[in-house]
Amino acid sequence: MQIGVPKEVKNHEYRVGLTPDSVQELVSAGHQVLVERNAGAAIDFTDEHFRRAGAEIVPAATEVFDRADMIIKVKEPQPDECRMLRAGQLLFTYLHLAADPDQASLLLKSGAIAMAYETVTDDRGHLPLLAPMSEVAGRMAVQAGAHHLEKAQGGRGVLLGGVPGVAPARVLILGGGVVGSNAAGVALGIGADVTIMDRSVDRLRELDRMFSESIRCVYATAAAIENYLPEADLVIGAVLLPGASAPRLVTREMVGQMKPGAVVVDVAIDQGGCFATSRPTSHQDPTYVVDGVIHYCVTNMPGGVARTATQALNNVTLPFVLQLADNPIRALLSNANLRNGLNIHCGRVTHKAVADSLGHNFTDAFEALKK
Repeated sequence: MQIGVPKEVKNHEYRVGLTPDSVQELVSAGHQVLVERNAGAAIDFTDEHFRRAGAEIVPAATEVFDRADMIIKVKEPQPDECRMLRAGQLLFTYLHLAADPDQASLLLKSGAIAMAYETVTDDRGHLPLLAPMSEVAGRMAVQAGAHHLEKAQGGRGVLLGGVPGVAPARVLILGGGVVGSNAAGVALGIGADVTIMDRSVDRLRELDRMFSESIRCVYATAAAIENYLPEADLVIGAVLLPGASAPRLVTREMVGQMKPGAVVVDVAIDQGGCFATSRPTSHQDPTYVVDGVIHYCVTNMPGGVARTATQALNNVTLPFVLQLADNPIRALLSNANLRNGLNIHCGRVTHKAVADSLGHNFTDAFEALKK
C-alpha cells in the first residue's frame, strides 16, 4: 500500500503523522511511504531522517493526496485537505466530528473512508489512541492555567503551589478520566489545593486510592459544581463522551460567579467544550475573557509540545496503521475495536454518537463495509 503523510496545516500545528521510526516499520513490512517535504522539520524530523527510513519525499500535499491509498495525519483535515480526498481513499487521524458539522459534510461529499483515532477502542472499552494526547493535554492544562493566573497575563496573580505562610491556589477539575487524573497529578505535585469531580463513584474511589486521599473527590452534581466554582482559581474541563459532543456542565451564569482573574482551561473544546462560554482558540491567540474570567480553549493543546506528542501518538497508532496497510477492509471487519474508529464510510456516517450529535442518519459500520 502507498501511505501518505502530508504536512499539518492547522494553526501552530507542528506534529506529524508518522515518525521516521514508524516509516521504517512500514517500509520493512513492504509498504511505500510518501512524506511531504518538511512535514516534520519543525520538530527535528528532517527530510533526510525520513529518506533514511525509506520514505519518498514529495514536494507538495497535492501529490501526497493524489498518490496515496491511505493518508495518515494528526489533526482533522482542513477544508482544502478534505477537497483533496477521493472516493475510497482511507484517512486515519483525529476528527472530532461531533463539534464540526462543516468538516463532516466535506468528508461525506468526498466519498472517503474516514477513521478517527479518538473513537478506536480496546477490549476494556478504553480509547487507546486518545489516551496519550489526553495525558499530554491534562499535564499541559495545569501549565497553561498556572501561566495565565500570573498578573502580567491578566490573571489573579496567584501561584498554584503558594509559599510558606500563603495558601496555595484552588484547582477544580471536572472529569476524572485520563485528562483529569493527569491534571490532578501535576497540580498536586506543584502543591495546589485540588478537587476533582466525576459522575462515577467507582472512578472517584480509584482516584482517592491513586492520590492517597491528597485530593478531594466529589460527585459531580450541578449543585456541587456551582458550589465549588466561586472558590476556584483554576478550573479544568476534562469531560469526554466518546464521539459525542461534550456536556455543558458550566452555564454562563455560573462563570459569572467566579473570581475575577480566575482561569478556565477547557480541554473538552475539541468536542464542543463543557463551559457555555467556551469557543475554540489557537496557540497563536489562546485566550479571551468572559465576565472577568480568562478562557484558554486551544483545540490542539498537545501541538504545543509537538515532538513529545508525536512520539507518544506513534507509539499507539503504529500497530493499527500496520493492520490497515496490510488489508484495510479485512482489518476493519475482523477487529471490532478498530472498526469503532470508522466514522464515515463512502458518504455514510458509521459511528452512532457522531450521527446523533450531527443529526445524520446512522449506518452500522459492519454493514457498510460489507456492501
